[in-house]
Amino acid sequence: MTYWLEHAWLGTHVEPGVAVDVADGRITAVRTGADAPPPGATTLRGLTLPGLANAHSHAFHRALRATVQVGTGTFWTWREVMYSVADKLTPDSYYALARAVYAEMALAGITCVGEFHYLHHAPGGTRYRDPNAMGEALLAAAADAGIRITLLDTAYLSAGFGAPPNHHQLRFSDGTAESWAERADALKDGHEHARLGAAIHSVRAVPAAQLATVAEWARGRQAPLHVHLSEQTAENDACRDAHGRTPTQLLSEHGVLGPRTTAVHATHLTGEDIELLGDSRTGVCMCPTTERDLADGIGPAARLQRRGSPLSLGSDSHAVIDLLEEARAMELDERLRTRTRGHWTAAALLRAASADGHTALGWEDAGTLESGALADFTTIALDSVRTAGPLPRLGAETAVFAASAADVRHTIVGGRQIVRDGVHTLLADVPTALAESIAAVRG
Repeated sequence: MTYWLEHAWLGTHVEPGVAVDVADGRITAVRTGADAPPPGATTLRGLTLPGLANAHSHAFHRALRATVQVGTGTFWTWREVMYSVADKLTPDSYYALARAVYAEMALAGITCVGEFHYLHHAPGGTRYRDPNAMGEALLAAAADAGIRITLLDTAYLSAGFGAPPNHHQLRFSDGTAESWAERADALKDGHEHARLGAAIHSVRAVPAAQLATVAEWARGRQAPLHVHLSEQTAENDACRDAHGRTPTQLLSEHGVLGPRTTAVHATHLTGEDIELLGDSRTGVCMCPTTERDLADGIGPAARLQRRGSPLSLGSDSHAVIDLLEEARAMELDERLRTRTRGHWTAAALLRAASADGHTALGWEDAGTLESGALADFTTIALDSVRTAGPLPRLGAETAVFAASAADVRHTIVGGRQIVRDGVHTLLADVPTALAESIAAVRG
């Protein structure tokens, strides 16, 4: 199969007239100077980018959209609403909701998602007959929505620094890190569209003495390891009270940091924290739309990257699902804080949303338009009311600073067209699927 790209972002610049040959789900050739579509080629008009990687997702949080915008509140009151949705989910209803959410992602140009998965058990903590029924539902949902997934199976053992889980959190807990690892070992591997990783929910939720067990599980499989880090100042204060050190220092002492690890949020850090993360080449996933929605704060992304931490992006709570907005927000938030412009180029922001996001999820062979890479890419219209006018050579700037998920016209995963002309090819009516699956868990 050959795709003809009217304009393509090739990592450093926009190239007009590019033919991309695909076989067995991978790009076999990228041919520039193709002024017209080759015979039999599928034409993709607009700007084609590598597929976007959503490096941090909680699929069931999509059911909270708008509901948590009523009135005021804090992260902690938001969390109570989140628990009320989590309490109602079953493997079947979670599959239906996640399939619709992942289809929404495909419509937004996302070809791979990192699912930070901690909703493991039935209410009350009873294990399902298949202990991984909820995780398998997520894997099936991604397959049926046509996107790739890294299932980051999450250890969540405590309500906070050794306190037993509350009645909501019993669904999340395996009791000990060893029991978590035993269950995670039983996850079915071998899905072409899926890879497995691990996550530490937070230093609040995994006792310090058990952090290394999760890290070793991931290290032994050369799998990605993610962790919520310093999202709230309250977490930092509680960690200092319990351990006399910051969450970053605690993770470092227990061997959690490193190039295969991604810290999510990393909002409230000390200078030493930034050094520990950057010097260990620990990645950082910023989730600006969630961080601003929850009034969490603006993380030191620019300082982290300068110190050595690769940056990726995630939509987290799905207040919106739009990786272009996440990229834009990272730059614009930094502008507001510093009152200076130009912390990242459009190209750097697109790399965070594509290649570096895929690397954070263990898909180093995705996120670029080059021979040998997985044939995952997405096309943004350059003739919408948001994108019309700029020269095509400024396509990267147009995509990051003007376009939105609504401008995505095509999404290709493994050479297969999952979104064609703005319509999902596997799930014909995504809005209805979202409405029905959310109504089912809203009760």
